[in-house]
Amino acid sequence: MNCIAIDDEPKALEVIERYCQKSDLVNLKATFREPVKAIEFLNREKIDLIFLDINMPDISGMQLIQTLAEKPLVIFTTAYSNYAVESYSLNAIDYLLKPITFERFLAAINKASNLLSLQNKPLPKEDEAESIFIKSGPYTYQVRVGDILYLEKDGNYITVHLKDKQILIRENMGDIFDLIPAADFIRVHKSYVVAIRNITMIETHQLAIGQAKIPIGSTYRESLKSRLGIA
Repeated sequence: MNCIAIDDEPKALEVIERYCQKSDLVNLKATFREPVKAIEFLNREKIDLIFLDINMPDISGMQLIQTLAEKPLVIFTTAYSNYAVESYSLNAIDYLLKPITFERFLAAINKASNLLSLQNKPLPKEDEAESIFIKSGPYTYQVRVGDILYLEKDGNYITVHLKDKQILIRENMGDIFDLIPAADFIRVHKSYVVAIRNITMIETHQLAIGQAKIPIGSTYRESLKSRLGIA
C-alpha cells in the first residue's frame, strides 16, 4: 500500500517512518508536518492509506479528510482518546494512541490491507455474474448474487437487502446457505449474513456495508477475523 504520514510532531513521524521500514505491506511515499502541503500532494498523487494526526495547527486531521474528494483509507494517530468515536464516524480503519507500539501498528496496517484487498476484488462481468432464484410469497425473483448486500432476520422472515430493493422471504437463518453461495457470504450475527465483497469498513463490534451499520456478534467475531485474515 502506498501511504503518507501527516503529523506536526517530527518524533511522531520518525516512529511511523521506522515502523513502515519494517513492514512489506506499506510503502511510505512522503511525510508532512504541514497539512496544507499534504492536501496538495494528495490532489496530485494516488495514495492508498494515510497515517493522520488529529490535533494539528490550522486544520485538524478530521477536517483534512473532509476536504478530500477522493478519500484514502485512514489510520488516525493521536495522544488523545476522546476522539475515537468521531474518528470512526469518518470510517477510519483504526485509531492509534501515542506512544504507538509496533504491535498495534501492524494490527492496523493488516486491517487496512485486508480491507483494500476486498475493495479491489474484481466483480464478475455482467453476463458472467451468478444468479439465484428467490421465492417471496407467490413471486419468484431472479437475483444476481453480486447485488445482494446483506440478509437480516426478523422473526420468521428474512429481508434480503439488494442494491436497488428489498425482498422478504420466509426462511430460517440456519438454512440460508442452501439458498446463497457460502463462498460469497458470512454470518456475522444471529440476525445478519453479509456479502463479503460489499463490506466497506470493519470495527470491533460492527461493520459497514455502504451506509448500513451491521452488528458483529461476539460468537461470530473470531470466525469473521479468520475468514478475512484480520489479526
